[in-house]
Amino acid sequence: MQEILETIKQGGITVYPLIICSIIALAVIIEKLIVLRKKRILMPEIEFAIKRIKSIDDVPEAIAVCNQNPGVFANLILSGLKLADQPLDIIRESFADQGRQEIRHLEKGLVLLETVAAISPLLGLLGTVIGMIKVFKIISERGVGEASSLSGGISEALLSTAVGLTVGIPALVFYNYFTSKSEDIILDIEKSANGLMQKLHCFQNGNKPCDS
Repeated sequence: MQEILETIKQGGITVYPLIICSIIALAVIIEKLIVLRKKRILMPEIEFAIKRIKSIDDVPEAIAVCNQNPGVFANLILSGLKLADQPLDIIRESFADQGRQEIRHLEKGLVLLETVAAISPLLGLLGTVIGMIKVFKIISERGVGEASSLSGGISEALLSTAVGLTVGIPALVFYNYFTSKSEDIILDIEKSANGLMQKLHCFQNGNKPCDS
């Protein structure tokens, strides 16, 4: 532990905001790993309830299933089911409005993770610049004979760069992973919503059982 504290101290002032960035990134990563589980969002109960809708009479049962399994998917499907007797354009608009809200929920925290990925290497670079400024200042004042003083400035420069990359690279990897996963989930939700709209359109055209 003492060695870690000494290493942090040697890294200079930019290491401290980098530590804060690493804590923020870790918190976001853990939260998204929990939240962005596909089965947690695309609940099989709701997907099954949508498939079971064969006529307008089955809509109340599907609404009940969505109410029993709240979440992003349920909120979106409910926005359409509650307007099952309305024109298709109104249902589509409701899906679009609710979809924007749910997408914002799915992508919550990703901007913060992207920011950490972007600024961490820059903070490391700033630490490098500060460390090299100290080195050149020592050289100008004492010459190149002060090896211990020079090594301190060089150590600060290298450590801050290393810490910045250590924080920034994983943050960028996880940001890309979560962005891709969110987009896949959104596409699956849109597919289910479009299937439901087709059924509701079928009902409105004839109020008859529909297997589409």
